[in-house]
Amino acid sequence: MTEHRVPRGARVRLGAVDGDLRVERGARIDVDGRLAVAGELRCDGDAEIAGPVECSSLRIEDGELTVRGDLTVRGDVHGHDSKLDVEGALTAAKVDLDRGLSIAGPAKADAFEVGGRLEGRSTLSAQHVAVGGRLNLGGKLTAGKVEAGGAVEVAEVELETLEVGGTARLQGGIVRGSVEVGGRFRSEAPLTFGSLEVGGIASLAGGSKGGDVEVGGMFSADGSLSFRRLEVGGLGSIAGDGVGDRLEVGGKFDVRGSLKVAGSTEVGGAISVREALEGADLEVGGKLEARRAVFSGHAEIGGTVTTRDGLRAARLELDRKARASGPLVGVEVRVGAKARVHDVYGDRIHLEDYVEARRVVGREVRLGEGVQVDEVLYSVSCEAGRDLRARAPPQKVDTLPPFPI
Repeated sequence: MTEHRVPRGARVRLGAVDGDLRVERGARIDVDGRLAVAGELRCDGDAEIAGPVECSSLRIEDGELTVRGDLTVRGDVHGHDSKLDVEGALTAAKVDLDRGLSIAGPAKADAFEVGGRLEGRSTLSAQHVAVGGRLNLGGKLTAGKVEAGGAVEVAEVELETLEVGGTARLQGGIVRGSVEVGGRFRSEAPLTFGSLEVGGIASLAGGSKGGDVEVGGMFSADGSLSFRRLEVGGLGSIAGDGVGDRLEVGGKFDVRGSLKVAGSTEVGGAISVREALEGADLEVGGKLEARRAVFSGHAEIGGTVTTRDGLRAARLELDRKARASGPLVGVEVRVGAKARVHDVYGDRIHLEDYVEARRVVGREVRLGEGVQVDEVLYSVSCEAGRDLRARAPPQKVDTLPPFPI
């Protein structure tokens, strides 16, 4: 195929080129309508084409090519130590550039591989996007797998997977598979995702829905959140209602609405729920606060319980020196030694040594040594240790009063 050449530093006007076109460093091409190259367009060094371009393939060597219009490449775009700046739309089979890519209009290719920075002001569609540095996109990103070594900042997304070494910020959308971010992640609008794993800080918009969420540092949802498993190493919060299957928090967790966890809830520090907390099993090392808390299985509190309506579980345990404000209700209730509680209701109740309680109501009641209590009502049996201090002797009744929760 014939090769046409534009000399170094020249300025020429071209339209159709029947063959290959080689553009040398510093050249400028003014376009008659559209530059249509039947073969390969090759640029050696910096060059400028002032109009739309169509070619079979594009190769850039050691420079920056600026196209002031649309760029349509039937095959691949390849650049060695090069950058491409397109002021219109870009269409190609594959784009592979070492230094960077800038696109003003919509971009479409099977794959984009950019070693430095990829910037776009409109939409981008591909099967695979890999960026060594930073990815910035003003429009919707539609792709299969997206990888970036540095940072990602895009508008709405529709992806299969997203993997970012540094930070990522999205305007919401869908990631059907996994989102993995090494540093910080934020979604400004609702995001639907398969799984989310963030090494540092993660923030989701209200209305987001997803599967497993694992955050090493801090997590927040700006509104309601639906999840399968939520695991937070440090601090977490939901500014609305939370619904999920399992919750694990190493530090503190706050919920401004209600929280319903189908399985277990494990919190190393403290959990505060403004409305109702529900689940199967609960384990809190420090403090529990809620309007009401109801668990179908086992609940164990290491520190303090503060509720208005009460805490209920099938098997309820408060550790040694624990504190409780609000009713405690369970089929089986154990209060550790030297704890201080208000009212306790259950089928089987055991207050260990030196517990202080206000009211105890149960079928079978055991009171350890030195227990201090205002009132005890029981229907089957009551065992008391030495030095029981009660305002009135334990009273057996035919029917227990109704439990409060």
